[in-house]
Amino acid sequence: MDFRIFTEPQQGASYDDLLAVAQRTESLGFDAFFRSDHYVKMGGVSGLPGPTDAWLTLAALARDTSRVRLGTLVTSATFRLPGPLAISVAQVDQMSGGRVELGLGAGWFEKEHAAYGIPFPSTVQRFDRFEEQLAIITGLWSTPVNETFSFGGEHYTLTGSPALPKPVQSPPPIIIGGQGKKRTPALAARFATEFNVVFQPVDVMTRQFRRVADACETIGRDPSGMVWSTGLVLCCGATEDEFRRRAAAIGREPEELRENGAAGTVDEVVAAIAKYRDAGAQRMYLQVLDLADLDHLDLVAEQVVPQLG
Repeated sequence: MDFRIFTEPQQGASYDDLLAVAQRTESLGFDAFFRSDHYVKMGGVSGLPGPTDAWLTLAALARDTSRVRLGTLVTSATFRLPGPLAISVAQVDQMSGGRVELGLGAGWFEKEHAAYGIPFPSTVQRFDRFEEQLAIITGLWSTPVNETFSFGGEHYTLTGSPALPKPVQSPPPIIIGGQGKKRTPALAARFATEFNVVFQPVDVMTRQFRRVADACETIGRDPSGMVWSTGLVLCCGATEDEFRRRAAAIGREPEELRENGAAGTVDEVVAAIAKYRDAGAQRMYLQVLDLADLDHLDLVAEQVVPQLG
């Protein structure tokens, strides 16, 4: 099972905070460092020092790390035009030597759109734009050098694009997630390298995996080629007291965390993750909320991960 560290910088983090976590993630042997793509704190007001741009952050980390994979869970299709986003991701992929992954979603958090003047269309329109973005980004990356790419959609039109720059990877992996019953599985089957369900019970995860697998079979794609992933909030302690201290630091109740996350003492965290692994999850995103607590990562790398390989 792959283990990835997943951060929420909109809750309050500088680039230096993220760099420290990314470098510890790399040195401890975790597979990847991922971050959310949000502009407003969830809960409370300030989120000091304020939001950081996901792709600017990943560009810097591409130069400040050497092995760990880098990506977003998830970039919102409402935030960026698809052509410039394809350029940014390709450039960061070049800067990292081919270590970038693009998690892309339709967008859902209306408050951050209002706060920074970003249009927030209806759900149907957001999914329509999302589908066109996936087609454009993958089309740009796959267009051979010295050929051009054009696209005519309801929301985006590209005419004679040089489709440059090219990423190092051919192409970078695309991650799609969510619990939609029809459009989400269909889009994942067409475009995704990985399908992700986070913060849900095992039965919800497996039901959505099945929908996506069925959608793959409908279009003649072998579902075994999809990477199946999940994610849980992480709160682990070597002792009960340490676990409770970490729960208090992130403002969560210990028993609620035990019920819904990868939480508790080491053996409890191992058991929680094993349920998802045994149900078919191949990759686990561990949501780390206290970015100053690097000892937390040490504990998980040394005592949890080796039991779940």
